[in-house]
Amino acid sequence: MKNTIAMLSTAVLFVLNFSAAIAEEEILDRPSFSASQTVTAVAEVEAIDYETRVVSLRRSDGEEIVFTANDEVRNLEQVVVGDVLVAEYIETISIEVVANDGMEASEMGAAAMARTEKGEMPGFAAMDTVVVTSTVEEINIESNTFKLKEVDGSINEYVARNPDNLKRAKVGDLVITTVSKSVAIAVEKKAAE
Repeated sequence: MKNTIAMLSTAVLFVLNFSAAIAEEEILDRPSFSASQTVTAVAEVEAIDYETRVVSLRRSDGEEIVFTANDEVRNLEQVVVGDVLVAEYIETISIEVVANDGMEASEMGAAAMARTEKGEMPGFAAMDTVVVTSTVEEINIESNTFKLKEVDGSINEYVARNPDNLKRAKVGDLVITTVSKSVAIAVEKKAAE
C-alpha cells in the first residue's frame, strides 16, 4: 500500500506544481472556490467462492452486494468470511481566478492507480485529476454575467453566484478549474473475538 500512496502523491504533486507556478498574491486578490465530498462504505464479507470468484458482502444497513472479482483483484485467497471491505471515494473541485501571463485556454490531466503487493490483503487506490484553464472574455457587472473562452475555442456566458467576484476579476484573467476524484478500497481482517 506504500507504493499506492507514493504513486498518488506523485500525481497530486504534478497537478499542484502547475498551480504553484501562479504567484500567491494573485490568488489571494482574485475569486476562488473549493469544495470536497467524501463517501465511505463499509461491508462485511458474508460468503466467498474462490473458484468462481463470487463474493457476497453485507453493508451495515443490511443491503447485500454480490459481485464477481475479476483477475485484477490480487490476493483474493487472503480474504475470509467476516473480513471487512472499506471503500472511500473523494471528489474535490477548486476554481481559481488568476492573472494571465499570456496563456491560452487548455486542459491537462494526471491519473495514477496502484494495488497491493502479492501476499497482502486485497487493496486498490486510484486518482484522476483534470485541470481546465479558461480565459475571461467579458465581465458585465450590470447583468451579473461573465463570458469564458473554453478549451475548444467556444465562448460561453455564465451568471456569477457572488456578484462581488466580478469586481475582483479582469478581462483576460485565467479561470483554473481543478477536479480530482480518488477511490481507495481495502480489505481488513475481521476483529479477533
